[in-house]
Amino acid sequence: METGAAAQRLGVRPETLYAYVSRGVLRRHYDPRRRRSLFDPVDIERLARRGRPRRRPAPTEIVIESAVTELGDDRPYYRGLDALQLADTSRFEEVAEWLWTGDRRDTGPWVARPEGLAAARLAQRHLPSGTPVFDRLPIIVSTLAIGDPLRTRRDAESVPALARGLIAGMVQALPQRSEPAGDSIAALLRSRLTGHPADRGPDPALLDTALILLADHELAASTFAARVAASVSADPFAVVGSGLGVVSGAMHGGASVAAERLLAEADTPAAAIQLVDDRLRRRDRIPGFGHAVYIVDARGTHLLDRILALHPDHPKAAVAEAIRDELRIRRRPAANIDFALALLGAVYDLPPGSGETLFAIARTAGWLAHALEEYTAGTRIRPRAIVTRNR
Repeated sequence: METGAAAQRLGVRPETLYAYVSRGVLRRHYDPRRRRSLFDPVDIERLARRGRPRRRPAPTEIVIESAVTELGDDRPYYRGLDALQLADTSRFEEVAEWLWTGDRRDTGPWVARPEGLAAARLAQRHLPSGTPVFDRLPIIVSTLAIGDPLRTRRDAESVPALARGLIAGMVQALPQRSEPAGDSIAALLRSRLTGHPADRGPDPALLDTALILLADHELAASTFAARVAASVSADPFAVVGSGLGVVSGAMHGGASVAAERLLAEADTPAAAIQLVDDRLRRRDRIPGFGHAVYIVDARGTHLLDRILALHPDHPKAAVAEAIRDELRIRRRPAANIDFALALLGAVYDLPPGSGETLFAIARTAGWLAHALEEYTAGTRIRPRAIVTRNR
Protein backbone atom coordinates (compact mmCIF):
# COMPACT_ATOMS: atom_id res chain seq x y z
CA MET A 1 0.00 0.00 0.00
CA GLU A 2 1.44 3.38 -1.03
CA THR A 3 1.86 6.32 1.35
CA GLY A 4 -1.16 8.29 0.11
CA ALA A 5 -3.56 5.36 0.40
CA ALA A 6 -2.22 4.38 3.82
CA ALA A 7 -2.55 7.95 5.12
CA GLN A 8 -6.09 8.21 3.77
CA ARG A 9 -7.14 4.92 5.42
CA LEU A 10 -5.81 6.07 8.80
CA GLY A 11 -7.12 9.61 8.42
CA VAL A 12 -3.70 11.16 9.05
CA ARG A 13 -1.14 13.14 7.10
CA PRO A 14 1.81 11.39 5.37
CA GLU A 15 4.30 12.82 7.86
CA THR A 16 2.34 11.10 10.64
CA LEU A 17 2.97 7.75 8.94
CA TYR A 18 6.70 8.31 9.11
CA ALA A 19 6.39 9.29 12.76
CA TYR A 20 4.67 5.93 13.30
CA VAL A 21 7.59 4.20 11.57
CA SER A 22 10.17 5.93 13.75
CA ARG A 23 8.24 4.88 16.87
CA GLY A 24 7.94 1.26 15.73
CA VAL A 25 4.18 1.40 15.22
CA LEU A 26 4.37 0.65 11.48
CA ARG A 27 6.86 -1.07 9.20
CA ARG A 28 7.89 0.70 6.02
CA HIS A 29 9.16 -1.12 2.92
CA TYR A 30 11.19 0.97 0.49
CA ASP A 31 10.94 0.30 -3.26
CA PRO A 32 14.33 1.50 -4.63
CA ARG A 33 13.35 1.04 -8.26
CA ARG A 34 10.35 3.39 -8.07
CA ARG A 35 11.70 5.33 -5.10
CA ARG A 36 8.59 5.06 -2.98
CA SER A 37 7.58 3.84 0.47
CA LEU A 38 5.16 0.95 0.86
CA PHE A 39 3.20 -0.19 3.90
CA ASP A 40 1.74 -3.58 4.74
CA PRO A 41 -2.07 -3.38 4.30
CA VAL A 42 -2.51 -5.75 7.26
CA ASP A 43 -0.59 -3.36 9.53
CA ILE A 44 -2.56 -0.38 8.24
CA GLU A 45 -5.89 -2.10 8.80
CA ARG A 46 -4.91 -3.21 12.30
CA LEU A 47 -3.97 0.33 13.24
CA ALA A 48 -7.09 1.78 11.60
CA ARG A 49 -9.36 -0.50 13.59
CA ARG A 50 -7.79 -0.26 16.99
CA GLY A 51 -4.97 2.25 17.19
CA ARG A 52 -1.75 1.52 19.04
CA PRO A 53 -2.05 0.99 22.80
CA ARG A 54 -0.26 3.47 24.98
CA ARG A 55 2.96 2.59 26.70
CA ARG A 56 2.84 0.66 29.92
CA PRO A 57 2.49 2.90 32.97
CA ALA A 58 5.55 3.71 35.02
CA PRO A 59 5.77 2.29 38.56
CA THR A 60 5.06 5.73 40.05
CA GLU A 61 1.89 6.34 37.99
CA ILE A 62 -1.61 5.75 39.32
CA VAL A 63 -3.35 3.03 37.31
CA ILE A 64 -7.13 2.63 37.18
CA GLU A 65 -8.88 -0.16 35.28
CA SER A 66 -11.49 1.18 32.85
CA ALA A 67 -13.45 -0.08 29.87
CA VAL A 68 -14.67 3.36 28.80
CA THR A 69 -11.93 4.77 26.55
CA GLU A 70 -8.64 3.54 25.10
CA LEU A 71 -6.16 6.03 23.64
CA GLY A 72 -4.76 4.95 20.31
CA ASP A 73 -1.73 6.46 18.65
CA ASP A 74 -3.57 9.59 17.51
CA ARG A 75 -7.18 9.30 18.68
CA PRO A 76 -9.47 7.85 21.37
CA TYR A 77 -11.61 4.74 21.03
CA TYR A 78 -14.90 4.75 22.96
CA ARG A 79 -15.58 1.21 24.15
CA GLY A 80 -13.63 -0.02 21.13
CA LEU A 81 -15.20 2.32 18.54
CA ASP A 82 -13.15 4.94 16.71
CA ALA A 83 -14.19 8.39 17.98
CA LEU A 84 -13.53 9.96 14.57
CA GLN A 85 -15.83 7.50 12.82
CA LEU A 86 -18.49 8.07 15.46
CA ALA A 87 -18.16 11.81 14.93
CA ASP A 88 -19.02 11.36 11.25
CA THR A 89 -21.94 9.00 11.71
CA SER A 90 -23.64 9.74 15.04
CA ARG A 91 -25.29 12.34 17.22
CA PHE A 92 -23.84 13.27 20.58
CA GLU A 93 -26.75 11.66 22.45
CA GLU A 94 -26.07 8.31 20.80
CA VAL A 95 -22.37 8.39 21.69
CA ALA A 96 -23.11 9.41 25.29
CA GLU A 97 -25.41 6.40 25.65
CA TRP A 98 -22.66 4.18 24.24
CA LEU A 99 -20.23 5.51 26.85
CA TRP A 100 -22.72 5.02 29.69
CA THR A 101 -24.37 1.73 28.79
CA GLY A 102 -22.58 0.12 25.84
CA ASP A 103 -25.88 0.41 23.96
CA ARG A 104 -25.57 2.62 20.90
CA ARG A 105 -29.00 4.22 20.68
CA ASP A 106 -30.27 7.78 20.36
CA THR A 107 -32.49 8.52 23.37
CA GLY A 108 -33.06 12.19 22.49
CA PRO A 109 -34.59 14.61 22.84
CA TRP A 110 -33.29 15.00 26.37
CA VAL A 111 -35.28 17.23 28.68
CA ALA A 112 -34.26 18.81 31.99
CA ARG A 113 -36.41 18.44 35.08
CA PRO A 114 -38.74 21.51 34.97
CA GLU A 115 -38.28 22.49 38.62
CA GLY A 116 -34.51 22.25 38.42
CA LEU A 117 -34.37 24.17 35.14
CA ALA A 118 -36.48 27.00 36.54
CA ALA A 119 -34.26 27.22 39.61
CA ALA A 120 -31.06 27.19 37.50
CA ARG A 121 -32.33 30.06 35.38
CA LEU A 122 -33.41 32.01 38.45
CA ALA A 123 -29.99 31.52 40.09
CA GLN A 124 -28.37 33.41 37.20
CA ARG A 125 -30.72 36.36 37.22
CA HIS A 126 -28.37 38.71 39.06
CA LEU A 127 -25.16 37.72 37.25
CA PRO A 128 -23.57 40.52 35.21
CA SER A 129 -24.75 40.48 31.59
CA GLY A 130 -21.22 39.84 30.35
CA THR A 131 -20.65 36.73 32.46
CA PRO A 132 -18.85 34.13 30.30
CA VAL A 133 -20.95 31.15 29.35
CA PHE A 134 -18.56 28.67 30.96
CA ASP A 135 -18.69 30.51 34.31
CA ARG A 136 -22.43 29.89 34.43
CA LEU A 137 -22.09 26.10 34.27
CA PRO A 138 -21.04 25.38 37.90
CA ILE A 139 -23.96 27.51 39.14
CA ILE A 140 -26.34 25.67 36.85
CA VAL A 141 -25.10 22.22 37.88
CA SER A 142 -25.30 22.91 41.62
CA THR A 143 -28.80 24.35 41.25
CA LEU A 144 -30.09 21.49 39.11
CA ALA A 145 -29.06 19.12 41.89
CA ILE A 146 -31.49 20.60 44.44
CA GLY A 147 -34.48 18.34 44.86
CA ASP A 148 -33.60 15.92 42.07
CA PRO A 149 -35.14 12.55 43.05
CA LEU A 150 -32.34 10.61 41.34
CA ARG A 151 -29.54 12.41 43.16
CA THR A 152 -29.12 9.74 45.83
CA ARG A 153 -29.05 6.81 43.41
CA ARG A 154 -25.92 5.18 42.02
CA ASP A 155 -27.32 2.29 39.95
CA ALA A 156 -26.75 1.66 36.24
CA GLU A 157 -30.28 2.74 35.23
CA SER A 158 -30.68 5.85 37.37
CA VAL A 159 -27.35 7.51 36.59
CA PRO A 160 -27.88 7.62 32.79
CA ALA A 161 -31.41 8.93 33.36
CA LEU A 162 -30.03 11.66 35.61
CA ALA A 163 -27.23 12.35 33.12
CA ARG A 164 -29.65 13.01 30.26
CA GLY A 165 -31.55 15.60 32.26
CA LEU A 166 -28.37 17.12 33.68
CA ILE A 167 -26.74 17.71 30.30
CA ALA A 168 -30.00 19.03 28.87
CA GLY A 169 -30.30 21.38 31.86
CA MET A 170 -26.72 22.61 31.49
CA VAL A 171 -27.58 23.76 27.97
CA GLN A 172 -31.20 24.83 28.42
CA ALA A 173 -30.46 26.99 31.46
CA LEU A 174 -27.97 29.12 29.52
CA PRO A 175 -29.31 32.43 28.16
CA GLN A 176 -30.89 31.89 24.75
CA ARG A 177 -29.51 33.96 21.85
CA SER A 178 -31.47 32.55 18.90
CA GLU A 179 -34.23 30.08 18.05
CA PRO A 180 -33.14 26.43 18.20
CA ALA A 181 -33.08 24.64 14.84
CA GLY A 182 -34.06 21.35 16.48
CA ASP A 183 -34.26 19.67 19.88
CA SER A 184 -30.89 17.89 20.00
CA ILE A 185 -28.20 18.96 22.46
CA ALA A 186 -26.17 20.33 19.54
CA ALA A 187 -29.10 22.37 18.22
CA LEU A 188 -29.96 23.73 21.67
CA LEU A 189 -26.31 24.57 22.34
CA ARG A 190 -26.08 26.43 19.04
CA SER A 191 -28.97 28.66 20.11
CA ARG A 192 -27.06 29.50 23.32
CA LEU A 193 -23.77 30.30 21.60
CA THR A 194 -24.90 32.49 18.70
CA GLY A 195 -27.59 34.99 17.86
CA HIS A 196 -27.04 34.52 14.15
CA PRO A 197 -29.75 32.88 12.00
CA ALA A 198 -29.34 29.27 10.93
CA ASP A 199 -27.66 30.14 7.63
CA ARG A 200 -24.84 31.98 9.44
CA GLY A 201 -24.28 30.02 12.62
CA PRO A 202 -22.62 26.61 12.96
CA ASP A 203 -24.74 23.71 11.78
CA PRO A 204 -25.78 21.40 14.64
CA ALA A 205 -24.10 18.52 12.78
CA LEU A 206 -20.76 20.31 13.08
CA LEU A 207 -21.33 20.89 16.80
CA ASP A 208 -22.21 17.20 17.14
CA THR A 209 -18.84 16.39 15.60
CA ALA A 210 -17.03 18.59 18.12
CA LEU A 211 -19.03 17.24 21.07
CA ILE A 212 -18.35 13.61 20.10
CA LEU A 213 -14.63 14.18 19.61
CA LEU A 214 -14.45 15.74 23.09
CA ALA A 215 -16.78 13.36 24.95
CA ASP A 216 -14.01 11.45 26.72
CA HIS A 217 -10.24 11.14 26.78
CA GLU A 218 -9.36 8.35 29.21
CA LEU A 219 -7.92 9.62 32.51
CA ALA A 220 -7.39 13.29 31.71
CA ALA A 221 -7.02 15.50 34.79
CA SER A 222 -10.70 16.44 35.03
CA THR A 223 -11.77 12.82 34.57
CA PHE A 224 -9.43 11.65 37.30
CA ALA A 225 -10.93 14.29 39.62
CA ALA A 226 -14.41 13.09 38.69
CA ARG A 227 -13.48 9.46 39.39
CA VAL A 228 -12.01 10.37 42.78
CA ALA A 229 -15.28 12.09 43.68
CA ALA A 230 -17.34 9.13 42.49
CA SER A 231 -15.10 6.66 44.33
CA VAL A 232 -16.20 8.15 47.66
CA SER A 233 -19.84 8.01 46.47
CA ALA A 234 -20.26 11.70 45.70
CA ASP A 235 -23.49 12.19 43.75
CA PRO A 236 -23.37 12.66 39.94
CA PHE A 237 -23.91 16.42 40.23
CA ALA A 238 -20.89 16.68 42.55
CA VAL A 239 -18.90 14.49 40.15
CA VAL A 240 -19.62 16.93 37.32
CA GLY A 241 -18.83 19.86 39.60
CA SER A 242 -15.43 18.30 40.34
CA GLY A 243 -14.75 17.90 36.65
CA LEU A 244 -15.76 21.48 35.90
CA GLY A 245 -13.39 22.78 38.53
CA VAL A 246 -10.43 21.07 36.89
CA VAL A 247 -11.38 21.45 33.23
CA SER A 248 -11.18 25.24 33.52
CA GLY A 249 -7.39 24.99 33.88
CA ALA A 250 -5.37 26.75 31.20
CA MET A 251 -3.57 23.48 30.40
CA HIS A 252 -6.83 21.53 30.01
CA GLY A 253 -10.26 22.62 28.74
CA GLY A 254 -9.31 26.28 29.02
CA ALA A 255 -6.49 25.85 26.50
CA SER A 256 -8.80 26.80 23.63
CA VAL A 257 -9.19 30.29 25.14
CA ALA A 258 -5.49 31.02 24.51
CA ALA A 259 -5.86 29.65 20.97
CA GLU A 260 -8.83 31.98 20.43
CA ARG A 261 -6.65 34.94 21.39
CA LEU A 262 -3.94 33.76 19.02
CA LEU A 263 -6.33 33.73 16.07
CA ALA A 264 -7.71 37.12 17.07
CA GLU A 265 -4.24 38.70 16.87
CA ALA A 266 -3.87 38.23 13.09
CA ASP A 267 -6.21 39.30 10.29
CA THR A 268 -4.19 38.11 7.28
CA PRO A 269 -1.93 35.13 6.48
CA ALA A 270 1.09 37.44 6.33
CA ALA A 271 0.29 38.80 9.78
CA ALA A 272 -0.17 35.24 11.03
CA ILE A 273 3.28 34.20 9.83
CA GLN A 274 4.81 37.27 11.47
CA LEU A 275 2.92 36.47 14.67
CA VAL A 276 4.36 32.95 14.74
CA ASP A 277 7.84 34.27 14.05
CA ASP A 278 7.60 36.85 16.84
CA ARG A 279 6.38 34.30 19.36
CA LEU A 280 9.04 31.77 18.52
CA ARG A 281 11.76 34.40 18.69
CA ARG A 282 10.59 35.16 22.24
CA ARG A 283 10.46 31.41 22.88
CA ASP A 284 6.76 31.72 23.66
CA ARG A 285 4.53 28.69 23.39
CA ILE A 286 2.10 28.61 20.43
CA PRO A 287 -1.29 27.72 21.97
CA GLY A 288 -3.32 25.07 20.22
CA PHE A 289 -0.30 23.10 18.98
CA GLY A 290 1.26 19.96 20.41
CA HIS A 291 -0.30 17.40 22.72
CA ALA A 292 0.82 15.55 25.82
CA VAL A 293 -0.37 12.19 24.46
CA TYR A 294 -0.23 12.35 20.66
CA ILE A 295 2.36 13.34 18.09
CA VAL A 296 -0.63 14.31 15.92
CA ASP A 297 -4.04 14.87 17.52
CA ALA A 298 -6.36 13.39 14.89
CA ARG A 299 -9.36 14.93 16.65
CA GLY A 300 -7.99 18.38 15.94
CA THR A 301 -7.08 17.53 12.35
CA HIS A 302 -10.53 16.06 11.76
CA LEU A 303 -12.45 19.06 13.10
CA LEU A 304 -10.12 21.56 11.43
CA ASP A 305 -10.54 19.89 8.06
CA ARG A 306 -14.33 19.91 8.44
CA ILE A 307 -14.37 23.65 9.21
CA LEU A 308 -11.93 24.51 6.43
CA ALA A 309 -13.95 22.49 3.91
CA LEU A 310 -17.10 24.39 4.88
CA HIS A 311 -15.48 27.84 4.87
CA PRO A 312 -12.36 27.79 2.67
CA ASP A 313 -12.66 31.52 1.89
CA HIS A 314 -13.20 32.81 5.42
CA PRO A 315 -10.41 35.23 6.50
CA LYS A 316 -9.84 33.35 9.74
CA ALA A 317 -9.59 30.06 7.84
CA ALA A 318 -6.73 31.56 5.85
CA VAL A 319 -5.10 32.77 9.07
CA ALA A 320 -5.41 29.32 10.65
CA GLU A 321 -3.97 27.62 7.57
CA ALA A 322 -1.04 30.08 7.53
CA ILE A 323 -0.24 29.39 11.19
CA ARG A 324 -0.50 25.64 10.71
CA ASP A 325 1.64 25.68 7.55
CA GLU A 326 4.30 27.91 9.09
CA LEU A 327 4.64 25.64 12.11
CA ARG A 328 4.79 22.58 9.86
CA ILE A 329 7.63 24.16 7.87
CA ARG A 330 9.46 24.87 11.11
CA ARG A 331 8.89 21.24 12.20
CA ARG A 332 6.90 22.27 15.21
CA PRO A 333 4.10 20.21 16.83
CA ALA A 334 0.84 19.78 14.92
CA ALA A 335 -2.45 21.53 15.67
CA ASN A 336 -4.63 19.97 18.35
CA ILE A 337 -8.33 19.97 19.21
CA ASP A 338 -8.02 23.29 21.08
CA PHE A 339 -6.90 25.07 17.91
CA ALA A 340 -9.82 23.53 16.02
CA LEU A 341 -12.24 24.79 18.69
CA ALA A 342 -10.71 28.25 18.44
CA LEU A 343 -11.21 28.29 14.67
CA LEU A 344 -14.80 27.13 15.11
CA GLY A 345 -15.46 30.12 17.34
CA ALA A 346 -13.66 32.55 15.03
CA VAL A 347 -15.40 31.43 11.83
CA TYR A 348 -18.87 31.57 13.36
CA ASP A 349 -18.31 34.65 15.55
CA LEU A 350 -19.05 32.78 18.77
CA PRO A 351 -18.50 34.52 22.13
CA PRO A 352 -15.05 34.15 23.77
CA GLY A 353 -14.71 30.92 25.71
CA SER A 354 -17.18 28.98 23.54
CA GLY A 355 -14.61 26.23 22.98
CA GLU A 356 -14.25 25.79 26.72
CA THR A 357 -18.04 25.53 27.03
CA LEU A 358 -18.24 22.91 24.28
CA PHE A 359 -15.44 20.98 25.98
CA ALA A 360 -17.16 20.98 29.38
CA ILE A 361 -20.61 19.95 28.13
CA ALA A 362 -19.15 17.20 25.95
CA ARG A 363 -16.84 15.87 28.66
CA THR A 364 -19.75 15.69 31.13
CA ALA A 365 -20.80 12.53 29.28
CA GLY A 366 -17.38 11.00 29.85
CA TRP A 367 -17.19 12.02 33.50
CA LEU A 368 -20.48 10.27 34.22
CA ALA A 369 -19.40 7.14 32.32
CA HIS A 370 -16.34 6.95 34.58
CA ALA A 371 -18.50 7.67 37.62
CA LEU A 372 -20.64 4.65 36.79
CA GLU A 373 -17.54 2.45 36.86
CA GLU A 374 -16.54 3.81 40.26
CA TYR A 375 -20.02 3.33 41.70
CA THR A 376 -19.92 -0.30 40.56
CA ALA A 377 -16.38 -0.92 41.83
CA GLY A 378 -17.06 0.48 45.28
CA THR A 379 -13.35 1.02 45.93
CA ARG A 380 -12.14 4.35 47.22
CA ILE A 381 -9.30 6.03 45.33
CA ARG A 382 -6.76 7.04 47.97
CA PRO A 383 -3.30 7.95 46.63
CA ARG A 384 -0.42 8.12 49.08
CA ALA A 385 2.20 10.85 49.38
CA ILE A 386 5.95 10.34 49.48
CA VAL A 387 6.97 12.70 52.27
CA THR A 388 9.94 14.94 51.51
CA ARG A 389 11.78 17.20 53.92
CA ASN A 390 14.15 20.07 53.38
CA ARG A 391 17.74 19.11 54.07
